Amino acid sequence: MSQESEYGAGQIQVLEGLEAVRKRPAMYIGSTDSRGLHHLVYEVVDNSIDEALAGHCDDITVTIHEDRSVSVADDGRGIPVDTHEEYDRPALEVILTVLHAGGKFDNKSYQVSGGLHGVGVSVVNALSERLEAEVKRDGGVYRHAFEAGEPVGDMERVRDMESDEETGTEIRFWPDESIFEADDFSFSTLSNRLRELAFLNSGVRITLRDEREEAADAEGIVEETYEYEGGIREFVEYLNETRSAMHEEVIYFEDEAQNIQVEVAMQATEELQGSIHAFANNINTREGGTHLTGFKTALTRTVNDYANENDLLGDLDENLKGEDIREGLTAVVSIKHPDPQFEGQTKTKLGNSEVRGIVESAMHEGLGTYFEENPHTAEAIINKAVEAAKARKAAQKAEELTRRKSALESTSLPGKLADCQTKDPGEAELFIAEGDSAGGSAKQARNPEFQAVLPIKGKILNVEKHRLDRILENDEIRNMITAIGAGIGDEFDLEDVRYEKIIMATDADVDGAHIRTLLLTFFYRHMRPLLENGYVYATQPPLYRIRYRGDTYDAMTEQERDEIIEEKCNGSPSQVQRFKGLGEMNPQQLWDTTMDPENRILKQITIEDAAAADKMFSVLMGDAVEPRKQFIKENAPEAEWIDI
Repeated sequence: MSQESEYGAGQIQVLEGLEAVRKRPAMYIGSTDSRGLHHLVYEVVDNSIDEALAGHCDDITVTIHEDRSVSVADDGRGIPVDTHEEYDRPALEVILTVLHAGGKFDNKSYQVSGGLHGVGVSVVNALSERLEAEVKRDGGVYRHAFEAGEPVGDMERVRDMESDEETGTEIRFWPDESIFEADDFSFSTLSNRLRELAFLNSGVRITLRDEREEAADAEGIVEETYEYEGGIREFVEYLNETRSAMHEEVIYFEDEAQNIQVEVAMQATEELQGSIHAFANNINTREGGTHLTGFKTALTRTVNDYANENDLLGDLDENLKGEDIREGLTAVVSIKHPDPQFEGQTKTKLGNSEVRGIVESAMHEGLGTYFEENPHTAEAIINKAVEAAKARKAAQKAEELTRRKSALESTSLPGKLADCQTKDPGEAELFIAEGDSAGGSAKQARNPEFQAVLPIKGKILNVEKHRLDRILENDEIRNMITAIGAGIGDEFDLEDVRYEKIIMATDADVDGAHIRTLLLTFFYRHMRPLLENGYVYATQPPLYRIRYRGDTYDAMTEQERDEIIEEKCNGSPSQVQRFKGLGEMNPQQLWDTTMDPENRILKQITIEDAAAADKMFSVLMGDAVEPRKQFIKENAPEAEWIDI
């Protein structure tokens, strides 16, 4: 029986109701901040992508409307509108009002489907002030509206169409402002995810439109279209735009076994930082899993087999390790599985045991064949890995000193560290302060019970451009590693972290921003779990302090300063103080504005999209100058640029 005839109300299985969604939204979408807000869009888009995976959808359009609503339209088969036998209601209404109602549970309507939590569009409906659905199907256009998850009236067939062949679904929703802390959709956040989906699903055309008044172009509409016939090959090329590739052609192969599709694309670069991303059914499995394990195992074995057979290891007295081979390697591993099993704290780790062997087999055959056909490329890749192995061995002694177990045995905590009294990482905070002056004030200002302070001197090493042996020679970096207590790189263990709030306290100027970027590059490249688990923060100290008749007001911006002077001080403040840096604040001011948990403003640094983050760190901190110049031109249009 064809998929078209099987996808009807009878295939919509109902698992449970919707009752708890509005009461506990974070259980279903992770959070009610900006991340949760954007997750609503992804849930709707996932339905359209599933139609594309089933071979029934070519075009998807996501629009941010002027009224802050978002619509997702596709040319798929259209959500079924016939009556669901169990509920005696249209299937469209059931899908939008009953949690876990959909056509993805029997593997008949959809062989492969995405959607991380499987909560579907019903949760989007429950968390929306209003949702409107329009379906083109069965020769007609059907509409249904909902408010706070409840139907408004009945589904209506609003008009007939000339052809039964025109099909599709459009969902438009207005997020409930009483639920979400954020209400503004980010074009760049949506762009990163939609571009990623287009790479992972070759041939699908995804358009993102922004109709808001502040949209950039002259017509008031920003529009970008993502379509990549080359799929993940083009994904690797995109990630390597700012890197120097060692071979022009992206290595690519695909395989299928047990109804599991495997795709691998990879390209070696001259850089030191690798960039490997694994996906399962379009979900970015940041914690890895069996597909990534299979990829890494087969990569190490295949490269070593070829190197030994062709005597390419030189005077290296051991086989290459995986980390040597992965240095500077950009790779995307994508699998499509009919029944993916996710595990881990954030459900972004693939657990299907059979996948490892399937990926290993595909890698071993595909990469082995490529090396045989391209011996010069294979030799260049192996020569670079041998260099990395020699640097790794040189770094081992220094690395031992930074591992937490040996660090506690062989060395004390850094002398500059003013540690806190609590031994509970959940309560402890570490302020990494820019300069001895700010560090001194912070040590006097802090609450020693739970706040520790580590001053760092000047700008730390740019780790994007150096191997681990050179990085570990830097005193400031060694002090941070020892203070945090969890090791570095492959040895990093989140369980050993001594502070669950690591706060970058830098000045609100260009130098402070540079130091913050250097610190973030270090954390991202060598302590990434800190960022993935939300342990890293940045202070947001005020720029101005205004006094008027015994009252004190702090302002974060010049505009806020002017508003306070006008509204609170009647235009005549007693004093306006400009804080040039944290080091110029006395301890009481630093406590009041930056360190007091009751008053301070902290910005949590998280990773929304690992691939986008990888590319941005490469742009900002890598060797290539032109991409960085272009980024500055685009993001600082008011600055005067002089070519010299």
